[in-house]
Amino acid sequence: MIPYTLHRGTAPLLVSLPHNGSAIPDDMAARMKRRARGSVDTDWHVAELYDFAREMGASVIKPFASRFVVDLNRPADGHLLYPGQNETGLVPTLLFDGREIYRPGAEPDAAEIADRVERWWKPYHQALAGELARLKSEFGHVVLWEGHSIRSEVPMLFEGRLKDLNLGTADGASCSPGLQARVAAVLERQEDYSFAVNGRFKGGYITRHYGRPAEGVDAIQLELAQLNYMDEDSFEYLPKKAAQVQVLIGDMLRVCLQGVRALTP
Repeated sequence: MIPYTLHRGTAPLLVSLPHNGSAIPDDMAARMKRRARGSVDTDWHVAELYDFAREMGASVIKPFASRFVVDLNRPADGHLLYPGQNETGLVPTLLFDGREIYRPGAEPDAAEIADRVERWWKPYHQALAGELARLKSEFGHVVLWEGHSIRSEVPMLFEGRLKDLNLGTADGASCSPGLQARVAAVLERQEDYSFAVNGRFKGGYITRHYGRPAEGVDAIQLELAQLNYMDEDSFEYLPKKAAQVQVLIGDMLRVCLQGVRALTP
């Protein structure tokens, strides 16, 4: 299985979609419970949702494998992103609904987890880091946009219904204050969607690790409630709903590009 695909763009913007993949190798799927084999916790259709970004000149990187194989947005050493809160790990063993992924006794051991990191995690991150370096070398500054989505209600992870759009910048550490303010202003000007900035979702490993505004890399994560563009029960993509939220996402990406280009000599 090819670990990822990378479209190299012509603008200082890289869109990373680390949970878009849904493929699970047969040998792993055979050890999983039936519901898990459907990769139910995928960020469904985000590649389609962000397809317009290529027309803006953005680079786009996305994996083939499911987050159940290895979670590309978790640190390779497995340490927690949200200490004290429920979360899924580097190689999840629980679904978002709390049910087990593997049949009893079939969970991956430490050696298998290390192998998955080598085969899927490292290639994605090497490509991501390489593309950031290429864009930074060409433009001097680059924005890394982390595109994610999740069910609007996941009791294991958060209480109640999630805000429609959730921006995360590691409490401001992964992005310059000015750029965060300009992106947030796009959300503040609209009235169709609820939103939060550094609320329940502050950005995962990728946002926190690669976001270095003082070194020319601003990183922002958008966690989008899936009901805004798809049916959460059937997983069906809803083009009309998607088109509406794409306009808003596009406005935020354009603000990012404007901010970066203003810093380019």
